[in-house]
Amino acid sequence: MKKLVILLFISLFPLLDLLHPGLPKGHDTPDHVARIANFYQSLSEGNIIPRWAGNLNWGYGHPILMFLYPLPSYIASLFHAVGFSFVDSTKLVFAVSYIASILAMFVFAKSAWGLWPGFVAAVLYGFAPYRFVDLYVRGAIGEHVAFIFPPLIFYGLFTMAKNYRSSAGGVITALSMAGLLLSHNAVALMMLPLILLYSAYLVFFEVKDRFRFLVLGAWCLVLGFLLSAFFWLPAFFEGKYTLRDIVTKGDFTARFVPWQWFFVSPWNYGGGNEFTKAVGLPQWLVAGSAIIVFIRIKSRRVKWFIGGSLVSIILSLWLMTDSAGFVWDKVTILQKFQFPWRFLTVPVLLCSLLGGLVVSHISKKFIVPVVIGCVGLIFLSTSGMWSAKEYLVRNDDFYRGIYEGTTDTGESSPIWSVRFMENRPKTTYEVIEGEATIVPVGRNSTRHEFTVSAKTNARVVDNTLYFPGWTVAVDGRSLDLVDELIFQDPNYRGLMTFRVPPGTSRVVVSFGNTKLRKFANLISIVGLMSLIVTSYMVLMSSPRTRGSRVK
Repeated sequence: MKKLVILLFISLFPLLDLLHPGLPKGHDTPDHVARIANFYQSLSEGNIIPRWAGNLNWGYGHPILMFLYPLPSYIASLFHAVGFSFVDSTKLVFAVSYIASILAMFVFAKSAWGLWPGFVAAVLYGFAPYRFVDLYVRGAIGEHVAFIFPPLIFYGLFTMAKNYRSSAGGVITALSMAGLLLSHNAVALMMLPLILLYSAYLVFFEVKDRFRFLVLGAWCLVLGFLLSAFFWLPAFFEGKYTLRDIVTKGDFTARFVPWQWFFVSPWNYGGGNEFTKAVGLPQWLVAGSAIIVFIRIKSRRVKWFIGGSLVSIILSLWLMTDSAGFVWDKVTILQKFQFPWRFLTVPVLLCSLLGGLVVSHISKKFIVPVVIGCVGLIFLSTSGMWSAKEYLVRNDDFYRGIYEGTTDTGESSPIWSVRFMENRPKTTYEVIEGEATIVPVGRNSTRHEFTVSAKTNARVVDNTLYFPGWTVAVDGRSLDLVDELIFQDPNYRGLMTFRVPPGTSRVVVSFGNTKLRKFANLISIVGLMSLIVTSYMVLMSSPRTRGSRVK
């Protein structure tokens, strides 16, 4: 308990700068607050799964919420609902997820190797340089939250390996896999090979009943995919309707990292090619120590764990260098990561695990001085990274109202539109042909209702970008998407235009779910029900539960 309290106390030091008024001016942080504000607005309108941001992109709206990892926004919305501003809610997500990731690593490493190894692994995990890049330089809220879940997935699998009848292990594995997918889809894809490798390690060295573990472990990981299908399934398949593949094509070629930067890379707040890519001095010392343990130890189990981790670290570093360019060209799924240096997530995780394993092989009489020295070195090597460059002080109205941004590259803009609209619409609706008068009736982010009083046949534009899911109904009749609802007029590129007859017409423009989104939602519901049933069946199969029923 004392070690846990000390760990919590240590984890607060890098977060003290967040007490500064305003928002850390990270690369993406202001945009994240605006997206969260739009997410919350959509939630408050009754959309359980927000997919459309009505106020972004200069007020023309944007489908970015369909492709933006929703878990951080759900958490921030909860904080805002209880009274925190959008800025403070965003800062709380950063702070709480930082502490939660450290605790998650502590829980896993402690269960695998003991208290002190768990302590060291957790500190290494929380104090890697890339963690502070995400926190104070990039403002990468999704990646930051994603760090919570790999240790929890490992913990759930480890618990099932020790006792396949553990319903807790299965639930933790499934929910953590879902949490990872909902936190950052690219990081989830990056972590999946490590999760499979660790599962294979457990099968060969930790599990007695291999078949049961393989079946239950695989099913729990699948459950994580099912639970999160409402997000990743539409995000993956409807990405073809965005500029993603056009805007980001070849972007990785300018983002490779020189090898020396992994060892010596000065701290700064510049862009992707400028901020530090250092793995960290303590992390390199851990890797060196792990090699010594590998040479001296006789245990095949330990050798395989260390060897697999070191190979994975080297491979991840290599993939960040231009010598791996041909792999990025051939394996196109890597291009979805956009930035090669995102693979720094891998050594952050594995060096932390190796740190715990190395400490577990230190003699008890030396362990306390080693731990103190390790924590001291970690503090000294990272203390200059615990602050933002500057802060933006703006009230919630700035983020809640019309916001002139979406993303820095515009990759999730509809393929029929321009990347950035770059000017605000004069009005929400306009008559562009004929003679008519428009009277607004009601409007929120996903439903626009108005009447059109036309003296002649008239053509109207709703200054909202079209994306699959938008429909227009005139006097209750849905307009045909091909002939009547036009969104590719070069003069109104990407905007919804349509005709109304003479007289007074009631128009409803609404955004709903496509067949794919409905299917994805159904899969998530099935996943939740399956998780409940699986947990009940595992619980009922345990000897203790069977014994209590007999009594």
